[in-house]
Amino acid sequence: MPGHASPASSERSAPAPAWRSHGRTRRSTRTVRVAVSAAVTGAVVLAVLLVPPLVQLDQQAVDLSLKLRPPSWDHPFGTDDLGRDLLLRCVYGLRVSLLVGLVAALVATVIGTAIGAAAAAFGGWTDRLVMRLVDTFSSVPHLLLGIFVVAMFRPGVWPVIVSVALTHWLSTARIVRSEVLSLRSRPYVDAAISGGASRWRVTVRHLLPAVLPQAGLAAVLMVPHAMWHESALSFLGLGLPAHQASLGNLVQTARGSLLAGDWWPTLFPGLFLIIPTLAVAGLAGAWRERINPRRRSELML
Repeated sequence: MPGHASPASSERSAPAPAWRSHGRTRRSTRTVRVAVSAAVTGAVVLAVLLVPPLVQLDQQAVDLSLKLRPPSWDHPFGTDDLGRDLLLRCVYGLRVSLLVGLVAALVATVIGTAIGAAAAAFGGWTDRLVMRLVDTFSSVPHLLLGIFVVAMFRPGVWPVIVSVALTHWLSTARIVRSEVLSLRSRPYVDAAISGGASRWRVTVRHLLPAVLPQAGLAAVLMVPHAMWHESALSFLGLGLPAHQASLGNLVQTARGSLLAGDWWPTLFPGLFLIIPTLAVAGLAGAWRERINPRRRSELML
């Protein structure tokens, strides 16, 4: 009838959901985020690899005539309370913190992967015992446990690495255990067991390779966490020696300057800690979406 639209024509005229455009926008945003994160991470790696061999830093040099100079062309980040160039010390501090984060994350991932895979593969009382051990360690705050470990050694890089590695394998063990438990019911695992493969062979040949992407993602996410942990220990005076440049030491020595109104000794070491953390988090988020296609498709709707 005139003046009345039929249901079929109204359905045809209704606009379609703009899911595809939203998906394009989110894909482009994700691409930009990954590109920026990769560029920042590459710049950080180049800085810590190229600057120290090219420009040597005397860790104990003092020049009080340049004490607390604000940022300038000669010193882009200013100088600290002992007249040392803050940009150079931030790069050296970032190198130390990144070294601690990478080595500690690698060691913690190996420990957590081995323990989590063994607990899930053997099952029974072994699984229950291991998980109760993980729960016991998890009940103690990481920082307090790290302080206890560092206090048994002289200040240095390796005690901090041992402290961070021994307190950060718990989450990896839980992730790997849950992944192995889900993989144990797969048909190819049943076929391997039916063919006479031992439990050890099934774990090494079939289960561990399948959980390596999740373990690698956990390791990447652990690097900035370990850097913050090292900075916290150094800030408390329990990490690296006070004269050695690390981001925690730089922030710790700048407390008095901040109260006096000198902001640059605190701001720039903090940025050197925050910006790499955000860059690694951006890359880890892209990795998570890549190894989990279902989550990626949900995010694109």
